[in-house]
Amino acid sequence: MSHQQYSRWVTFASMAAVTTATLLIIGKLIAWLMTDSSTLLASLTDSFMDVSASIINLLAIRYALAPADDEHRFGHGKAESLAGLIQSAFISGSALLLVMHGISSLLKQAPIERLEAGLWVSGGSIVLTLLLVSFQGFVIRKTNSVAIKADMLHYRSDLLLNAGVLLALVLAGQGWYWADGLFAILIGLFLLWGALHIGYESVQALLDRQLPAEEQARIMALCCAVEGVHGVHDLRTRQSGPTRFVQLHLELDDQIPLVKAHQIADEAELAVRQAFERMDVIIHMDPISVLTKEQQSPHPEQQ
Repeated sequence: MSHQQYSRWVTFASMAAVTTATLLIIGKLIAWLMTDSSTLLASLTDSFMDVSASIINLLAIRYALAPADDEHRFGHGKAESLAGLIQSAFISGSALLLVMHGISSLLKQAPIERLEAGLWVSGGSIVLTLLLVSFQGFVIRKTNSVAIKADMLHYRSDLLLNAGVLLALVLAGQGWYWADGLFAILIGLFLLWGALHIGYESVQALLDRQLPAEEQARIMALCCAVEGVHGVHDLRTRQSGPTRFVQLHLELDDQIPLVKAHQIADEAELAVRQAFERMDVIIHMDPISVLTKEQQSPHPEQQ
């Protein structure tokens, strides 16, 4: 996928999230004013957090997609992971608010007024959120964007939230007023767990976690398959936004000309770049005689 295509998809997904969250806020605000439901108030608060997080996400993605400049030679991709970390904080705050409102509702256990308004808004919220999450999942499969993953997390959680609100309103309408608070607490705990997970993933990306082991093994195999390469060592990898960065050392014959060594390195780089989208590769060439036995890596055919 080209940079332009990636930019178009993630920007479209972010704008769709902001638009959806704004519509949900308007609907839930009207429903809460009509019903005075604690669960609807918690849901409204969650939607406020969602739209704030989505706006942060949109701004971060626009910055992350900016090309590399003189001060940021590796680009701005980590802004996506930073946005994911900020969103995890927003989601955590939203989750704690839900739990507190749930506890308050359990203690209060008051009947809900104008129940039908709450039911209609909750049902409509489920439909809108389901459409958004489906679209975000499609974009993630195409781009693997960390920021869109984080954005989808709390909208996917909103599906449970809105379903919980709908069920709580139905049960409260039957006189089971405790359901209003119980569902708010359960959904809040689920949101908190998800926030911790996305926060962990964002921190790992900011700390330059290695690419998955299977991707590293594939990179080494591709390089070793190039004629003239005796092995690969000191492989280091990381990911910043949509771009993967790879640094490695090729083990080559001592006596080959520099031009030939450069040609072999170019072939190895091309093989890796063709196998992975948005891959930045830096290769150092080592004469095999200067390597210690610990540094040398066996060629796949010798394993």
